Amino acid sequence: MYAWIILNGRNKNDGVERLNHKIVVDSCCDVTPELSESLGIVTVPLTINLEDKSFVDDEHLDLPSFMEEMKNCKGKVGSASPSPMLYKEVFQGSPSSFAVTISSNLSSSYASAVLGKSMIEEEDTGAEVHVFDSKSACAGEVLIAVKLAKLIKEGHQRSKIISTIDHFIHDMKTYFVLDNFDNLLKNGRLNKITGKLISVLNIKLIMKADKEGTIGLHAHVRGQKQIVEKLADTIGKSGKDTRGESMVIAHCNNPGLAEKLKEKIRSRFHFDEILIVPTRGISSVYANEKGIVMAF
Repeated sequence: MYAWIILNGRNKNDGVERLNHKIVVDSCCDVTPELSESLGIVTVPLTINLEDKSFVDDEHLDLPSFMEEMKNCKGKVGSASPSPMLYKEVFQGSPSSFAVTISSNLSSSYASAVLGKSMIEEEDTGAEVHVFDSKSACAGEVLIAVKLAKLIKEGHQRSKIISTIDHFIHDMKTYFVLDNFDNLLKNGRLNKITGKLISVLNIKLIMKADKEGTIGLHAHVRGQKQIVEKLADTIGKSGKDTRGESMVIAHCNNPGLAEKLKEKIRSRFHFDEILIVPTRGISSVYANEKGIVMAF
């Protein structure tokens, strides 16, 4: 069920007009139902394609059954972005909306949201919509949504919220480690010979999203201990001040590794909170079984 809770600024008794804002994300944002409700988030679903079968990535998706079908799928695995009309419908009813989408270099969800914004603003001249290209996915989108909700709750002006989130996205870091490369092989994003060598040598790939939201290789590791150490090291090497900040760890059926990573990070750094969330449908497609994604 979508949450339609609106976070507000000051009320009219303060002499300031009440400002209502809606936070909209696509389903690559791995917010839990509890986070959606507490932060006032509305989710627009992508569609997942396994050969000739389609699955809507919403609250009705049976993720365990879907993962089993995906595992047995021999053909192409992919996804389709939400339509502009879906975004337009979600933007309706609020004078101010903020949308956060998967990187525009990975999906056309951002383009659909921008078109949905144009449609609603043309129809309702009082509506204001701003669409953020996360330059990330999965845990990165969750982290941006958490930051957005905090700024709204603090009562910042709309222009201040937009500039702060733009700066936040520019500085945000996203890393992920893959245990299973099947879908990268099926989509031609990983050379078959390279994939076989990685499997034989038991090498895990740590990938990263750059400032433009494209994916690149960061490091090779072996075993959980190296994964945890290397991912924690990226935080120290980033030079970011973690005091008072949040970070998000998303996992695809790998809560044990997510908890080990959280404890390692907590012992070395000073994040105000470290959220662990399970991946939803679309993130599970690309993170695949046992995948870990972190954003800070």
